[in-house]
Amino acid sequence: MAPKNKKDDKKKDKGQSKSLFSNAVPARVEEVVGRTGTRGEVIQVRCKVLDGRDANKVLTRNVRGPIRVKDVLMLRETEIEARKLTRGKR
Repeated sequence: MAPKNKKDDKKKDKGQSKSLFSNAVPARVEEVVGRTGTRGEVIQVRCKVLDGRDANKVLTRNVRGPIRVKDVLMLRETEIEARKLTRGKR
């Protein structure tokens, strides 16, 4: 085995102090509004923020993947809302 360098030890120490995850806020899905996206792969939901600065705020968000009412989402931010779904002309 090669002897360790002091520089390598310092780099490892600095790397360990970084957080691997960003702060997230839980939000419970209250209503499934509908499907959106070019192929309908995104589901628009109304969710209630459970914790943090915007607790009890109801947001409209787009979610990709399977989702049901009462599921809990972890939101990275709670300030931006999705655009409302509009009915296309038929």
